[in-house]
Amino acid sequence: MRNIVALCLLLGFAPALWAGELAQTIRPTELKDKPYSDAQTLTTLPPRSQVEVLARQSGWMQVKSTSFKGWVKMLSLRLESSGQSKRGDNGLMALFNVASTGRSSSTVTTGIRGLSEEQLKNTKPNPQALQAAKRYAVDKQEAQRYAAEGKLQAQHVDYLQGGQR
Repeated sequence: MRNIVALCLLLGFAPALWAGELAQTIRPTELKDKPYSDAQTLTTLPPRSQVEVLARQSGWMQVKSTSFKGWVKMLSLRLESSGQSKRGDNGLMALFNVASTGRSSSTVTTGIRGLSEEQLKNTKPNPQALQAAKRYAVDKQEAQRYAAEGKLQAQHVDYLQGGQR
């Protein structure tokens, strides 16, 4: 019983753990009125916009910029480290620091839903979806700039042996 009470108290204080944390957007990011994908977009924050994190709800963080307050997707932010040990590096805070990557052994994961074997066998071309996907294309220079900013390194991956189960 004491464990349940402690867990409830801990989870009740979890949103306050981000209060005052500074972050930067890592890509052009829509600032929404509410923490939903279909909520009204207030503005679009450019990459590297500094914001203050006010709260977290699900996969969204409430932030305040110099002139706007709203909600952004958690994966669009990179938490900044203060001069001291970064929040979430160890202990209790590690349980809640799910938005940072690469600096404190925290990992962000995104689940995807796969297609069934039947759906894969009955696929049909979708020209509208192809055109929509082309909007995300970038040239080689832009991809290299993004990789350099993120300190990404090229890795060779061998092809899988396919066709056999």
